[in-house]
Amino acid sequence: MTSVRRRAGAALVAVVGALMLAAPSSGAVVPLPQDNDKLRQLTKQLAALDKELGGELEELKDIQRQAKQSLQRKKDLGEDLEKSRNIVARLASNQYISSGVDPTLAVLQQSDPQSALSGMALISHLSSNEANRTNSIQRTFDLQAEAAKEAKVQLNKLDKKIKQMESKKADIKKQIERFAPTPLIGNSGMTARMTVLRDAILDRYRPFPVIGCTRVGDPLDHGSGRACDFMESTGGQMPTAERLAHGDQVAQFAITNASKYGVKYVIWKQRIYDMRSPGWSAMSNRGSITQNHFDHVHISVF
Repeated sequence: MTSVRRRAGAALVAVVGALMLAAPSSGAVVPLPQDNDKLRQLTKQLAALDKELGGELEELKDIQRQAKQSLQRKKDLGEDLEKSRNIVARLASNQYISSGVDPTLAVLQQSDPQSALSGMALISHLSSNEANRTNSIQRTFDLQAEAAKEAKVQLNKLDKKIKQMESKKADIKKQIERFAPTPLIGNSGMTARMTVLRDAILDRYRPFPVIGCTRVGDPLDHGSGRACDFMESTGGQMPTAERLAHGDQVAQFAITNASKYGVKYVIWKQRIYDMRSPGWSAMSNRGSITQNHFDHVHISVF
């Protein structure tokens, strides 16, 4: 019986030892696995969209070329049509060329009947040919005008589609930024309450440059796993206006949901909001951006 207990005890020690070895140290940087999965999915979507957009852009270039060619062809045909119409108009309206005599009568007045007939045939032939040419140009002009109109319609449709795809790309890029893994420092030794609150903030306000929680040896809440620092910048730099506004949202979320998550106090921008005495209170200047909590929101829980 004793040997069985010893073996069971040894097995238990082995299991505990394995778990301790597998658990991340308090200083380990641990990204959330689900963030990586989502990031891979979004990256694939963006790559597919890029590929699709590339084809659409090539099609847009083709339609642009077609539209440009159609408009130029339409312009050239318009000039030819105008010239041809002028010729026909001159032939039809110029009733008196010499001595006010109709060119056909002038031909008939020639002494040589054969010359007269030949002249009449030539005039009729020229007039008929030019009229036919004018009609042909007109038909081609109309067709080219329709082609230019259709090219313009297609151009507008494709341009609209590309803008929609670009907007979709922008949305995906925002999601990629949102689901970029946030490094987690001091991820072990946290209380269950602090873990739940950290995950809720991370899910709602990700990403952060880094989140630091448990610090071994810290005599205050970081040491007991009851606090996390949600960084808005790194290297002791002042956050951008956008990140400062982001920190405002994080701090307000913790305050608004204090009873739900058991928040004890929040420190942000050289102020402290203690739930036991609600309201922001100014803190003394500790000498640096980090010590004054301008680059991170500190949240402690009970």
